[in-house]
Amino acid sequence: MTDLTSTLTILEPYPGLYAYYDGRIAGVRLHSEAPNWLDDGAYELGIASYAVVDGREALVYDTHISLAHAQAIRDHLESLGVTSIRVVLSHWHKDHVAGNAVFADCEIIALKLTAEKLEENRERIETATPPINPLVMPNRLFTETLTLTVGERRVELHHFAIHSADGNVIWLPEEKLLLAGDTLEDTTTFISEADQTATHISELGRLRQWPIARILPAHGDRERIAAGGYGPELIDANRRYIERLTHAIETGTAIGTLAEFAAEEIASGALVYFAPYEAVHRSNVERMRAALAAR
Repeated sequence: MTDLTSTLTILEPYPGLYAYYDGRIAGVRLHSEAPNWLDDGAYELGIASYAVVDGREALVYDTHISLAHAQAIRDHLESLGVTSIRVVLSHWHKDHVAGNAVFADCEIIALKLTAEKLEENRERIETATPPINPLVMPNRLFTETLTLTVGERRVELHHFAIHSADGNVIWLPEEKLLLAGDTLEDTTTFISEADQTATHISELGRLRQWPIARILPAHGDRERIAAGGYGPELIDANRRYIERLTHAIETGTAIGTLAEFAAEEIASGALVYFAPYEAVHRSNVERMRAALAAR
């Protein structure tokens, strides 16, 4: 468990767009055998950070699950001749900001909401297992949308309150390509804010109106990401899951396993079934039931 990046792979699903993917490897743990956020969440489910590169400029989308992963990203970009790096944070959760310190000398862009959440949860993040200490904060903030250029490439940042109130996606309009962060997930969304699912459903509907050709999520299937990502049906699958779960809990309908609950979307190929997401599904059921009881 010493070489944290021994299973990290660098994918290039599109020219000049790199995915730094790690995890989904049975029996492998990076931090410890004891329960911890790195192994039992991000690594077990698989996670990718991304970089958009054009010439000597790069935009890194999330700084991954450790300083070692972040350093591997930076080393790779510099090996390509990149001399200017900016970072964009998708949201405030630990597995997306753990490597920020490696990019402390760079512009780190985030929603104002993300900065507020990071500050609010700083002590928990810096004392977590493993700790993210010091937590390096974003130094450029925006509220809803922000347009950037990376070399000759146009890159847009957009706020979507999905999964977390501070969800921030990257839209590459010329390619019709969405870097989704945790707003979309395969095999199913992790419901982190169970009292906000009506907002999540509405926001997924808004996202579905975009002319999206392909989607690259933070948590998904390695081969699907390497081959260019998911179609817009991933949005439908995530939305239907939340709608179906809400209805089942409100009506007292039997829910069953994730394999049963999302069978239609798995059969269609919109989702790729991955057994560890059964634990996410059970957590979602518990969170949703608690939220309904608290109304």
